[in-house]
Amino acid sequence: MLMNAPATFIQSYIDDLDDALNQLKPGAALTRIQAAWLGTCLTGILLMNSVCWAKFERASLGDCKVAALSWVFRKASIPCDWLLRVSVVLILKRYGITEGVLAFDESDRARSKSTKRIYKVYKQKHKGSGGYVNGQTIVLLLL
Repeated sequence: MLMNAPATFIQSYIDDLDDALNQLKPGAALTRIQAAWLGTCLTGILLMNSVCWAKFERASLGDCKVAALSWVFRKASIPCDWLLRVSVVLILKRYGITEGVLAFDESDRARSKSTKRIYKVYKQKHKGSGGYVNGQTIVLLLL
């Protein structure tokens, strides 16, 4: 499976995203490198069903290096908050969604007693035993 260029519908989405971003906030348009990186990442996610820089590099036969992909993610000044807003607006327009109901689902997920490497784990009251466990609170927002 080769990943030399973004899929056509992904490139179309990125172009629409860039146009809408530029209209919403002038000067916040994606650079050519940022647009290419976003296309590579979205195509990689689609093909690999994973977010893994090493898999993206292998699928591109070495054209996209792990260091370059991760550098853009960590260091480039991509307007992510504006990208999220514009993406939501584009999806709502594309599917003609004009109204909806937001539903929150908050649930606590207990983890092991000693967790060092899991993101955002904190001590929480275990409802079943009355003791404490390390856990995460997962919040899901549905439209």
